[in-house]
Amino acid sequence: MAPLFSWGAKESHRGTPVVVKMENPNWSMVELEGPSDEDLIIGGGRENSSRTGEKRRGKNAKQLTWVLLLKAHKAAGCLASVAPALYVLASAVKRRVASGRTDEDADSTVKSRFYSCIKVFLWLSVALLCFEIAAYLKGWHLGSPSLQLEFYLLWAPSFGVKDFFDWVYSRWVLVRVEYLAPPLQFLANVCIILFIIQSFDRLLLCLGCFWIRFKRIKPIPKDAPLDLESGEKGYFPMVLVQIPMCNEKEVYQQSIAAVCNLDWPKSKLLIQVLDDSDDPTTQLLIKEEVQKWQHEGANIFYRHRVIRDGYKAGNLKSAMNCSYVKDYEFVAIFDADFQPTPDFLKRTVPHFKDNEELGLVQARWSFVNKDENLLTRLQNINLSFHFEVEQQVNGIFINFFGFNGTAGVWRIKALNDAGGWLERTTVEDMDIAVRAYLHGWKFIFLNDVECQCELPESYEAYRKQQHRWHSGPMQLFRLCLPDIIRAKISIWKKFNMIFLFFLLRKLILPFYSFTLFCIILPMTMFVPEAELPFWVVCYIPATMSFLNILPAPRAFPFIVPYLLFENTMSVTKFNAMISGLFQLGSAYEWVVTKKSGRSSEGDLVSLIEKGPKPQRGSSEPDLEEMKEEMQRQEQKAAKKKKHNRIYMKELALAFLLLTAATRSLLSAQGIHFYFLLFQGISFLLVGLDLIGEQVD
Repeated sequence: MAPLFSWGAKESHRGTPVVVKMENPNWSMVELEGPSDEDLIIGGGRENSSRTGEKRRGKNAKQLTWVLLLKAHKAAGCLASVAPALYVLASAVKRRVASGRTDEDADSTVKSRFYSCIKVFLWLSVALLCFEIAAYLKGWHLGSPSLQLEFYLLWAPSFGVKDFFDWVYSRWVLVRVEYLAPPLQFLANVCIILFIIQSFDRLLLCLGCFWIRFKRIKPIPKDAPLDLESGEKGYFPMVLVQIPMCNEKEVYQQSIAAVCNLDWPKSKLLIQVLDDSDDPTTQLLIKEEVQKWQHEGANIFYRHRVIRDGYKAGNLKSAMNCSYVKDYEFVAIFDADFQPTPDFLKRTVPHFKDNEELGLVQARWSFVNKDENLLTRLQNINLSFHFEVEQQVNGIFINFFGFNGTAGVWRIKALNDAGGWLERTTVEDMDIAVRAYLHGWKFIFLNDVECQCELPESYEAYRKQQHRWHSGPMQLFRLCLPDIIRAKISIWKKFNMIFLFFLLRKLILPFYSFTLFCIILPMTMFVPEAELPFWVVCYIPATMSFLNILPAPRAFPFIVPYLLFENTMSVTKFNAMISGLFQLGSAYEWVVTKKSGRSSEGDLVSLIEKGPKPQRGSSEPDLEEMKEEMQRQEQKAAKKKKHNRIYMKELALAFLLLTAATRSLLSAQGIHFYFLLFQGISFLLVGLDLIGEQVD
């Protein structure tokens, strides 16, 4: 079947019979005689023109009929395929709803209340839509610019009220004008102001990043380490490497192998594998992997806690209490899915030399599965902006940014000076960074030093990760605000930390994204007296999305899905922000982000192959077979347990936005309709878990 949008394409073969075969079995084979070469002669001299002029004039009708008939068959074929496509989509949605599991069972009381509020808005919007359609059919067209004048004319006693419905609707319009529109417009104006402030901050960050690139500004160590093979002395202090993990059997081999291959004197490097796994099989596998590398000569130890208090913060705190830690000057931290390059320490540790005020060197993340699916592509856009713009600009101009929890090197003295790891929030990395900064320590971000890791490939894993990342900062803000106010730092640094770091980027952003685009915008469709300007719905979101996507230019085709998905995620971020700010429900929920084990397996295999084969002298004879058998059983069990979820809050918001889009048609509001329509579809796709890793 020929594509529908190729009607204007130039045909390459003329004057031959054309056979149109319809894919729909209800259509028959039709053979049409194409125009001959004589029909298409345009030039060729005066004689040729005079000789063929009459034929061309006589055959114009035949040519036109042939073209129209051909295009009609093409259009009919395309239309015939629409119905089967819609049927397939409807069947897929039906199967997803039948086999999926809702998130209601896992939700806390706070989440249920939040969902109940959204449902109230949904049912109210449906009722108002029915009411507005009935009024529209009776001639109450209130979408024009002269809305209030028309209303007062309709309400004037001289015109009278024809029936009960007209009386009720005129009362409803009066309530809208007098009572509903003013507060809704005020809230919309507040969100617009916050939106503009946040956009201005985002623009300044981008200008700072441009200046860094233009001037080629980057931190340069005073004395880089020299080659070990040359025999010359370099800067090689004692470094402790920690790998905290918990039930992460998919990636433990890769991370341990990468850390054990770090290019650093073995006598000055100690590796701690901090295993918090509560699964005996996973513990056995990790312990056996550590023993393998011990036989290879790596200075690596396995450490397991029986009582898992404080999650990752408690794990790190317990490891730092070991007596031998006092012999080490720096500690590098890598999560279980992170794989540093062999020269990682050589490119980070030298920045500490002769810089006693430096407490942290943070490296950038890179992602081995960024092109795995649409979800990972959108995450890559977000995190590329976070590292290349936010972290780099703050590191260059302010010497402060939030520690990312991994792929960083700390001065142990700075950790101790800040009070060590605390288990009071779910963002222990940001907590230690804030406390260290308040004690006068400076940070450096290295944009050119990358550490590979893995992005969540399923929406369920990503959603839980984002909940923790947006709930924790609000917990920390409540706890650290008095310390920030009392700290002996400049007013500008206090303003930067309170307003920019916490309020604007952690609280205001999810607040106005959810309130403005998911609540106020659909409500203005039913209360048209309160309006959102065209530029708020179109120009500023498009401009901000363009700025966000600049660090990842290859993802430019995904700019529209990125904008829609970020607004869709605002419901999760808003819920997490409220939970953390008021210590409600799941504020302290900690779920380890699920890994798939895709992280640069080829690179690690080639890396291991360079060295001698591992010796398993102390392993039991049947340990390898037992390990493989347990892995097969766990894979089968995990495969059976896999399922897609149905997210009720996202679905409720999808229908709310689609209902508002339908209402906007009555007012012919153009860009508002398209924004609501596509945003509603985005919520629908996410609510049915049709983004990211799919499970049959």
